[in-house]
Amino acid sequence: MAIPEVIPIRHEPGYRTENIGRYDDGQFFASITAAYPPGYRMGPDWLEHRRWFAVLHRFGADGHHTGSDIWTPGPGVPADGRLDAKMEGWLDELPGLVFGDIAIRPFEVTVDGIRFGLVAERHAPPAPGAAGGGADAGEDEPDWAELYPDRLGFHEPWDGLYDT
Repeated sequence: MAIPEVIPIRHEPGYRTENIGRYDDGQFFASITAAYPPGYRMGPDWLEHRRWFAVLHRFGADGHHTGSDIWTPGPGVPADGRLDAKMEGWLDELPGLVFGDIAIRPFEVTVDGIRFGLVAERHAPPAPGAAGGGADAGEDEPDWAELYPDRLGFHEPWDGLYDT
């Protein structure tokens, strides 16, 4: 099954999609998430390189991305109350906010070299005669949509639930 043009995301209170819903101008997805700078390889100094972000993505009623607010206190700073306060402040500014399910289109924003967005991950089937073999030879990996940098994967049956 192909990736749908508009991908449903289910609101789950107490989980990673708890801060999603609708407001007077459309839909929103807010989160606190961590990422590493591009090219960083995990090592003993990983805490010094991890960056926490408060994120608010906004979408029209049709699911098109209309803007994002992305803020970080900087590398090596722990996830503290400032991130929650920033996100909650943005949410407080959305008129008519109601938490609930959303349906959005893939989009991508890059901040400081870090990818944010809901990205369609499409995989081509192996070329005829390609090396590999085994029972799965010739079968392609299923397509999905990945929310970055949160690492939430949405896939068939496209019911709004995610995998991590």
